[in-house]
Amino acid sequence: VQLQASGGGLVQAGGSLRLSCAAASGRTLSASIMGWFRQALGKEREFVATIRRDGSNSYYADSVKGRFTISRDNAKNTVYLQMNSLKPEDTAVYYCAAEIVTSALTFGTDARDYRYWGQGTQVTVSS
Repeated sequence: VQLQASGGGLVQAGGSLRLSCAAASGRTLSASIMGWFRQALGKEREFVATIRRDGSNSYYADSVKGRFTISRDNAKNTVYLQMNSLKPEDTAVYYCAAEIVTSALTFGTDARDYRYWGQGTQVTVSS
């Protein structure tokens, strides 16, 4: 599954951005759990959010809970990450990831849960 992430940019602290992650043409994401991860300069990649394949539930890192919302539109084969109240410490390259699963109850909070990754989109939050 080829993924394309977009929507990053430069924003002031307190602002908002919406990231998108779309599957390549002809590919479906409806059988996949989806996740967002981020990697700041000099740091390891960290989990941000994940959503079940049917969108019925989601899970967040404590650092973004209440500020970020993951959602998906399986008809458009696209997953979103709405980021509000952004902080300078949210500055990172954000990656979307997908993994095909058989259970509707599965989440993925570890990067090792995913085989398919997008190319990353830079988010920079200025103070």
